[in-house]
Amino acid sequence: VYLLSSARVKAGETVLVHGASGGVGIAACQIARAYGLKVLGTAGTEEGQKIVLQNGAHEVFNHKEANYIDKIKKSIGEKGVDVIIEMLANVNLSNDLNLLSHGGRVIVVGSRGPIEINPRDTMAKESSIIGVALHSSTKEEFQQFAAALQAGMEIGWLRPVIGPQYPLEKVAQAHEDIIHSSGATGKMILLLK
Repeated sequence: VYLLSSARVKAGETVLVHGASGGVGIAACQIARAYGLKVLGTAGTEEGQKIVLQNGAHEVFNHKEANYIDKIKKSIGEKGVDVIIEMLANVNLSNDLNLLSHGGRVIVVGSRGPIEINPRDTMAKESSIIGVALHSSTKEEFQQFAAALQAGMEIGWLRPVIGPQYPLEKVAQAHEDIIHSSGATGKMILLLK
């Protein structure tokens, strides 16, 4: 909810969710679909791609394929994507800017380092790059997000997908697996006994 409200989305717009098979990506797909958006997602495994399609995406692309950006461009046509939810900006941001529509927005959720971009890619389309950090939200915003998520789960348009589960004593292994995984599937859970 926070990601899409930051992007000022409108029903009928197109959203591309990078890393859509992870916990945040799945929720973004489900919520975007409930908002009436055309939802595109990327995932790096066949299992991840199936999960993305099962959770709101109209189309999914394998971001490990060398020509996946061309496939997205072919799918979206000349108009471009209105909103991109970006989980790994240090890899994708430059390509994201070329995929955007006029007035398009990239919402940066995650990045693992720097990337070089050409600012001119934002000028002609008057596009925006918006960084988000949930921990910066006010108490009132947290309450609004929680109420929206609770309603989504009660109604059924938000269905969390559980990924790998680890006992608390394996937290170090969980971190290693996140860093070195070939692709997320669902939300990783730490089990407290």
